[in-house]
Amino acid sequence: MTNVLAVIPARLASTRLPRKVLLDKTGKPLIQHVWEGAKACDAIDRIVVATDAEEVMNAVKAFGGEAVMTSEACASGTDRVAEAASHYPDAEVIVNVQGDEPEMSPE
Repeated sequence: MTNVLAVIPARLASTRLPRKVLLDKTGKPLIQHVWEGAKACDAIDRIVVATDAEEVMNAVKAFGGEAVMTSEACASGTDRVAEAASHYPDAEVIVNVQGDEPEMSPE
């Protein structure tokens, strides 16, 4: 069976809407909605949020998710995903799940 890792890049320094991954308009931060959507996908074995912010790490841990700290020097979300994925050498497939898409279907 293939080992599938979903990585959700999340940062606070968004240019259009800073701190959007922590916005809470429904009782949960945006990043939790994204994580729960990924969790609903049966093809994913493990989910990790990749961030450079302690505040995001704490929010993810508060809802029971897993997070890994990445460098502030990551130039893009894809760079952040690659850095985070390097911590999981057993992953055979890496899925980049966008941290600002809470309505993504688990299919």
